[in-house]
Amino acid sequence: MFEIMPILDSNKNTPLYVQLYEYIKQEIQKGTIKPEMKLPSKRKLANYLGISQNTIQTAYEQLCAEGYVESKPRKGLFVTNIDDDLLHYPIHETKLNIDKDKKRDPEYIIDFNSGKVDLDYFPYSIWRKITIKSLFSDQSSILSLGEAQGEKCLREEISKYLFQSRGVRCSAEQIVIGSGTQFLLILLCMLIGKECSYAIENPGFHRARYIFKDQGIDVQPISVDEDGICIDELRKSSAKVVYVTPSHQFPNGMVMPISRRIDLLKWCEEKAGYIIEDDYDSEFRYKGKPIPSLQGLGNSENVIYMGTFSKSLIPSIRISYVVLPSTLINKYQEYYKVYKQTVSRLHQDTLYRFMEEGHWSRHLNKMRTVYRKKHKILLSSINKYMGEKVDIIGENAGLHILLKVKNGMSEEELIKTAFDIKIKVYPTSIYYDKYEDAEYPSIILGFGGLNEIQIEEGINMLKNAWLI
Repeated sequence: MFEIMPILDSNKNTPLYVQLYEYIKQEIQKGTIKPEMKLPSKRKLANYLGISQNTIQTAYEQLCAEGYVESKPRKGLFVTNIDDDLLHYPIHETKLNIDKDKKRDPEYIIDFNSGKVDLDYFPYSIWRKITIKSLFSDQSSILSLGEAQGEKCLREEISKYLFQSRGVRCSAEQIVIGSGTQFLLILLCMLIGKECSYAIENPGFHRARYIFKDQGIDVQPISVDEDGICIDELRKSSAKVVYVTPSHQFPNGMVMPISRRIDLLKWCEEKAGYIIEDDYDSEFRYKGKPIPSLQGLGNSENVIYMGTFSKSLIPSIRISYVVLPSTLINKYQEYYKVYKQTVSRLHQDTLYRFMEEGHWSRHLNKMRTVYRKKHKILLSSINKYMGEKVDIIGENAGLHILLKVKNGMSEEELIKTAFDIKIKVYPTSIYYDKYEDAEYPSIILGFGGLNEIQIEEGINMLKNAWLI
């Protein structure tokens, strides 16, 4: 048994399994419960505390999911050796990690932000060691300005990864690295030109729409259906360039099927135009096999492929990339290499080593497992607490879903009532070119930055706030 047994209070609003989970986690963080220590069996601990084995099981499962303990077949549960770097948040936490979240945003206890990722699983120790390796004296050259296009060693690693994972056919010479998708979209506007019309998905990524309009481009919104952008409507437009998110449409979340992808490629050939394919979070897919990228399916001279490490690694690293067809890379080489590289050479070199040494693939595999569990908890919690009063949209991929709420509230009312209980949810109206009030509005729920307990508690609290 533990040196000091937890005091569980069934009169508290906090569920017993949460109290037990938080107690054991805090004791592990403080070192009171030592690495390699075996946890009591469910039966033994349940008898001692006078609670059900299911409560013990739920608490133990959460500890396993977060990596504090691990199961050894036929032996039991044991505390893992945790790198001190991972214990970067305060020891004293209350229900739902409220203290930690208040430091980030004092207004909210749970934030369903679609742009957040799970930082608890970031390999801090490995990243630090590789960064230090990049700063060795024999690496002093990276302290000088590098290639405008980005470090070739990193571009080569990205090229190999894209071919293996997404079927993208490209060389390192076709890749341009930049600090974020928005910066690269501005570069594309200069490369493609601003004279022709650009089509965008409606609803679609609002920052892309703002960039195109800020660049003085005529933007034509095109509706989406259950398969993605509507090709018939696209054909009726005057656009010669289209910006799409086919692997996980933003924000609706559908995955464009192969038949629609082929139709889109045919449109592009007919127009002799360009498709800008933004593959912003294709690493995370929960049903079915991945569909090859548009760039890998069709004429790679018509498709511009974009990707980022913001969702799959960390947002603050600000490393994104674009794969340019030969015509555009030639134009870039001739006219735009005068622009200096916007991403730190140190970060580029660290990421190159991180990928080259195999840490990237291991990190991705780990995060797929983490997000798959969170995704499952999110869907099961919605079904458990909200049932038929909501529809789930776009549940097959990515780090967010849309929730269509059928309780008579407007989008504004849904967000306001969630705000009143200190939960932050997000509108979908901002992603439309011109939004018209819907009978049943949709709310965007991101789950990447929340733990499994926060997800379930958040959905339960929203159910009560929305009177579902």
